[in-house]
Amino acid sequence: MHETKDKLSFKASLLSISIFLMMAPQISSALPLMYKAFPGVNAAGVQMLSTVPNFGIVLGLMISPILVRLWGQKPVILTGLIVALLSGTFPMYATAYTPILISRFLIGFGIGLFNSMAVSLIPQFYSGDEEELASMIGYQNVMGSVGGAISSFLVSYLVTISWHAAFAIYFLIIPSLIAFTIFVPLPKKNASVKANDTQAKQPAQHINGKVILIACLIFAIFAFYMPMSYELPSLIVAEKMGTASTSALIAGVSTLFGIPIGASFGFFFKRLHDLIFPAGFCLVALGLLMVALAPNIVVLFIGVIVLGFGFGLGVPYMYNWLDWACPEGSVNLATTIVLVLVNVGCALSPTIVNAIGSVLGMTTPRGIMLLSTIAFVIIAVYAIVHYLGVHKTSTAKN
Repeated sequence: MHETKDKLSFKASLLSISIFLMMAPQISSALPLMYKAFPGVNAAGVQMLSTVPNFGIVLGLMISPILVRLWGQKPVILTGLIVALLSGTFPMYATAYTPILISRFLIGFGIGLFNSMAVSLIPQFYSGDEEELASMIGYQNVMGSVGGAISSFLVSYLVTISWHAAFAIYFLIIPSLIAFTIFVPLPKKNASVKANDTQAKQPAQHINGKVILIACLIFAIFAFYMPMSYELPSLIVAEKMGTASTSALIAGVSTLFGIPIGASFGFFFKRLHDLIFPAGFCLVALGLLMVALAPNIVVLFIGVIVLGFGFGLGVPYMYNWLDWACPEGSVNLATTIVLVLVNVGCALSPTIVNAIGSVLGMTTPRGIMLLSTIAFVIIAVYAIVHYLGVHKTSTAKN
C-alpha cells in the first residue's frame, strides 16, 4: 500500500473526484437563456435549477454511510460518479422543466454519495505522515477550485451554442470515473459471514464536542462567505464599478489565484502550524472589509484576492483539525456531518444573511458585505483565542 499511495497515478485519481464537488451550480451562467425556455415557470423556479443540487448533496451525504456499509467505499463512489454523469448531462436532451429539476436534484445526490469520502479517504491513506496529509488536504481543496474554474470557462463558451450545451461540462466525469476504477484500490466489503466479527472489532462511529464545534464553525463560515457569490454582482453594478460580467471575470480570476494558494497549504502549514487558523480568517475578514468599502474596481479586486488567500488557508485547516479531533475510526461520520452543514450553510445563506441584515438595517450590497465582515471578525477572534489556548497547552507540556 505504501508503494501505491506514493504513485502519481494513485494521487491524481484519488484527488480527481474532488473536481466535481463544486461543479453542480456552475451552469448558472446559462440561467438567463433558460428563462425563455420555460415561460410557465417564474424566475425563482428557474434559479432553483442552480440551487437544488445542494439539497440532493445533503441527502446523498446522509445515505452514503449506509451504502458504504452495504457495498463498500469504492462501489459507492463509482455509483455516485455514474449518477452524477447521467443526471448532469440529462438536460442536454430534455426540454421539460420538471424532469430537468429532478435531474438537477439527482446530480447533487450523486455528488453527495462520494462527497465525504473525497475528504476522508485522504487521512485513511496518509494519516501516518502529518506533512503529507496536510499537502494532500491542500491539493484536495485545490481540486474543487480547478473544477470550478474549468467548468466556468467551458460554460462561458458552451452557452454561445445553447443552454442545453452548457450541461456538456459533466462529461468531464468520464475520465475521473475510469481513472478511479483503475488506479485506486480500496478494500472490498467483507462477506456477510464476517459481518458480525467486523462489527465486533470496529466500534460504532460517534462524534464528540470538538466535531460539533467544527461543524458549527464551518456552517457559519460558508453561510457568511456565500454573499461573495450572490451579492458581489449587485455591489459592482450598484456602485457603478462595472457590469455583472465584470463580476464573473473577477470570480474566475480569483478562482485561478486560489489554486496555487490551496496547493501551497502544506508549505504554509509546515511553517505556521496552528497559527494558520487565525491568520487565514483574519485575512478573510480583511478581504471582505476591502470589498465592502472598495471605492473602485481595483481595490475590490485586491480585496477578493486577499479574501481568497485567507479562505484557501483557513478552510483546509478546518478539515485537518477535524481529522485530529474526531474519535478514532469516526472520520467518515465526522466528515459527513461537516459536509452536510457546509451545504446547508450555502443553501440557507441568503435567508440567514438577509434576516440578520434586516434586523440590523444592513440590506444594501455594501451592508451585506459589512455584515459578513463582522461575522468573520468574530470567527477570527475565536481563532486567535483557540490558537493561544492550544499554544499555552503545548508550552505547558514542554
